[in-house]
Amino acid sequence: MSSEFDPRLSAAILAARSAQIASRTLKTGGGSTMPGVVARRVDPKVLTKLSQRLPMGSAAITGTNGKTTTTRMVSKILQTAGVRAVNNSTGANLVTGVTAALVSDSSVSGKPASEMGLFEVDEASVPKVAAEADLKLLAVLNLFRDQLDRYGELAYTGKVIASAFVDLPPDGTVVLNADDPLVASLGRSTAKAVYYGVDEPNLDTGRLQHVADSKDCPVCGTALDYETVYMGHVGLYGCGNCGFSRPELQYRASRVRFDGARGTEFLLSTPKGEAEVRIEIPGLYNVYNALAAAAVAGESGVALGEIVRGLGEFGGAFGRVERVKAGDREAFLLLIKNPVGFNEILRTFVTGADARNVLIAINDNDADGRDVSWLWDVDFEMLADAKSEGRTNGLPPFMVSGIRADDMAVRLKYAELPVGSVVPDRKKAIREALAATPPGETLYVLPTYTAMLEIRQTLSELGYTHPFWEDK
Repeated sequence: MSSEFDPRLSAAILAARSAQIASRTLKTGGGSTMPGVVARRVDPKVLTKLSQRLPMGSAAITGTNGKTTTTRMVSKILQTAGVRAVNNSTGANLVTGVTAALVSDSSVSGKPASEMGLFEVDEASVPKVAAEADLKLLAVLNLFRDQLDRYGELAYTGKVIASAFVDLPPDGTVVLNADDPLVASLGRSTAKAVYYGVDEPNLDTGRLQHVADSKDCPVCGTALDYETVYMGHVGLYGCGNCGFSRPELQYRASRVRFDGARGTEFLLSTPKGEAEVRIEIPGLYNVYNALAAAAVAGESGVALGEIVRGLGEFGGAFGRVERVKAGDREAFLLLIKNPVGFNEILRTFVTGADARNVLIAINDNDADGRDVSWLWDVDFEMLADAKSEGRTNGLPPFMVSGIRADDMAVRLKYAELPVGSVVPDRKKAIREALAATPPGETLYVLPTYTAMLEIRQTLSELGYTHPFWEDK
């Protein structure tokens, strides 16, 4: 770990600081990416130099869904354990965002304020970050079909991620979701793999959804046999041809109990013992996020008690699972980005009696993915089925917004679901949706990524929350 004065590094940090100030002053962004761009132009080795100065090295988290939430969970656990970690908490997850986070954490001379780096990393950027940053641990959460115009097929994405394993140190750890067969198969490419998963037969959906992405064995290509399906292609599986099956779990969630929109409880089993955990965010997908966070923290040396306390104190990541008090109402932001994630949000919230006020906002900017055909793979028909079977007290008209608001409205109509106002402008839509929400009730906001940023900016301008780059 070098601490010698490096004039080029210092120049890069100063230039990055100026870029951050300019970005926020001119209101062109939160300064979470541009400082990294500037720093890397001044000193192309800035990420390597700064990451090597962190006493505890760094951990990275990647995957299709849950990167930001899981990273923030780990951050809260480390904070509870008294470990100061620098992280790209705003979701700027390319190599420039990782660089910007480290620059922001360092003094002009390059001395880090933190002990450890903790970064969420875009799937396609994993090899670049692993090659430059001093990673001790890499966690892979899941691989779902998401933005095919950017990433291509899942098998290719898995190979891209696995190619980064060689840049981990000999004692480096890869944390993998054992319930995702493609992710679990990546363990064959590394010397030290640690697996986590769910063990709760009562959560079996009974069938693979038509949007399940990894139905075939990633080793030999034969159709997998599923004993339990939790969501999409995630569950307990085995291959009758080559014997590939879900690996043994080192971190396990069992006795899972849902408390509606208020949270979830489960028994966490780890190599260091077992403990009851309660997280204040709902849904099975957040149980998986919590499991991944527990595994990352546990493999980083954090005690079980501190893991439990950290998870219990976590309140959600901005825009992903975030409650915003809006006067005498509440906005509940739930990020959507692909069919499996959308299905889980519908199953968790909209099929119940709680979601009486719903705004769906669909954009197709680069960060969202240009191809919105995935909306036709979302199982909106489950809502109509729930209504006909008496499992819901009725469905409200869905207000729709975003660049592709009309596409969303057509999809809902084909599912024979009620459509309310169609307001393409996101800022106007959130204002109107809040005004239409009765006092004391919650507005459920289901936006794609850039729509979420626009809606959240409006909530900030209204004084209901803080700008996204202020980690509070």
